[in-house]
Order: sequence, then C-alpha cells, then structure tokens
Amino acid sequence: MGKIAFLTDSNSGITQAQGKELGITVLPMPFTIDGKDYLEDINLTQREFFDMLSNDADIHTSQPSPAEVIDTWKKLLKDYDEVVHIPMSSGLSSTCANARTFAEDFDGRVQVVDNQRISVTLRQSLLDGMEMAENGFTAAQIRARLEETKFDSSIYIMLNTLKFLKKGGRITPAAAAFAELLNLKPILQIQGEKLDAFSKCRGVKQAKNIMINAIKNDIEHRFNCKDSFKTQIWLEVAHTDNDEAAAQFVREISEAFDGYPIKAIHADPLSLSIACHTGPGALAIACTRVLPEGKQIESCL
Repeated sequence: MGKIAFLTDSNSGITQAQGKELGITVLPMPFTIDGKDYLEDINLTQREFFDMLSNDADIHTSQPSPAEVIDTWKKLLKDYDEVVHIPMSSGLSSTCANARTFAEDFDGRVQVVDNQRISVTLRQSLLDGMEMAENGFTAAQIRARLEETKFDSSIYIMLNTLKFLKKGGRITPAAAAFAELLNLKPILQIQGEKLDAFSKCRGVKQAKNIMINAIKNDIEHRFNCKDSFKTQIWLEVAHTDNDEAAAQFVREISEAFDGYPIKAIHADPLSLSIACHTGPGALAIACTRVLPEGKQIESCL
C-alpha cells in the first residue's frame, strides 16, 4: 500500500497547527489588504483580519499561485507515493479547476478532488479521505468515493449583517438598509457547488430554528433516514468572530437533535475568504453523512 499525502487550503478551516497535528498540508489563502499582501494563518490572524474588516479596510481575496501549488506537490511526492488534494468547491473558486489542469502533468500521482465542499464539510472530507487511505484505498479511489458522495452534505449560514454583501455588490444598498431596519437575518445555503439564498427571518432565534429544521429535513429526506436512523450524521457549527454564540449554538443543537443518529458535533471558525462576504457575527450549521464503514473499494474501481 502506497503512502498518500493529503493537501487542502485554509478554506477548509483547518489551521496550520491543526494541519500539522492531523498530518494534512494546508495551503494558506492569500489576501491583499490596503495594498499589503497577507497569507491566512501565516501573517494574518483571525483577530487581525476582523479588526481590519471592521475598520473598512480594502480587502481582496486571491488563490495560491500555480507555482506554489506545484512546488507543494513536488515536495510531498519526495516522501509520499501519491497526493490527494481537496481544494474548496469548484463552484466557488477556480482553484480546483486550475489544480486539475496542473495535475495532468503528474501521471496520476496527484488526484484533485472536486467534491464541492467548503469549511467544516471540506474538513470532514479530508478526515474521510485519510480514513480511506488507512483502509487501503488508492488516491484515485479516494477521489472517486469523495466525488461520488459530494452531495451528502449541507450548510446553512445566517448573516448578522448585510453590510459586506452590499460592499461586494451582491445586493443593493436599498435592500440592505431595508433588511437592517426590519432586523431581517438572511440565511444562505450551500448544497453542492453554489451558494444560494435559502430564507430570511426576523431575529437570531427564528434563524436558528429555520436552520435546525432545514438540517432535520435533510437528514430525514435527502439522506434517506425518514423511516429509520441507520445512517449516521456528522453535525458541524461554524461562525465568524462569534465564539460565544457558536458554543451556545452547539449546546442548542445537541438538545434539538436528541434521538437523531449524530456521531459527533464539531465547531470551527469560518475561513477568512468566507468572512469577507459574510462579515462578523455569522453563524452556520452543517451536516455531513458518515461514509459507510468498510473498504468499499470495489465501487471506486
């Protein structure tokens, strides 16, 4: 069995320290803020980012350069037989498509996975892939399995403010002002490759209830658990600069999903690339179906 390296970017929410602990290489996402270049979790902390965001800094996101991606693969292939690279969803960035083009020159030793995940659900994909590697999957088989199950997750995100969507030109100033006046909390969803509007409501309490019910509906219907709870689920909470609220939400969903087949609940900050658009105070809940146990290699040949 060959040695397989796992690579992602900081849109997974995995920090550099966590990556070292887990055995996952994490490419930091680049930012230009007021004309100065930064790398997430290298010379730009979450606290520094949100301080600059609140001060209306001019922030632009980018992606790792082709040279950085290719050099990282070459370094990993000195110690590993294959690389599984899982970047953020192709529907949210060109990073994945570009990486797939570069990988064509590596004779199959680099497998770029497009399973259309981001943040906490992308993190779970990395963990699933590593478990499959331990069970004897090749890099190509891991890629096939993760892409086969790419729709087995959902994310719902409540925004606390529309200021940053307005700033990015994604909604009109009039719509943002109207929503702020009525205390409307928009809820966005990610199912597959796109970020779409899901609902809007009055206040945080109602938003939480809508998101919890949406996840319950996904568990009971999308994941075929309507009549029985044989399929286990990972639950995840994510947030932007909102640790206390996230901890409280974890407690609330733990109670709300009592009796559901929840394997564990994980909480993490959203990556800074997402925070650019959501702003501080965002709160998200996600679910990911646990991959069936066993090697299941035959389905990936």
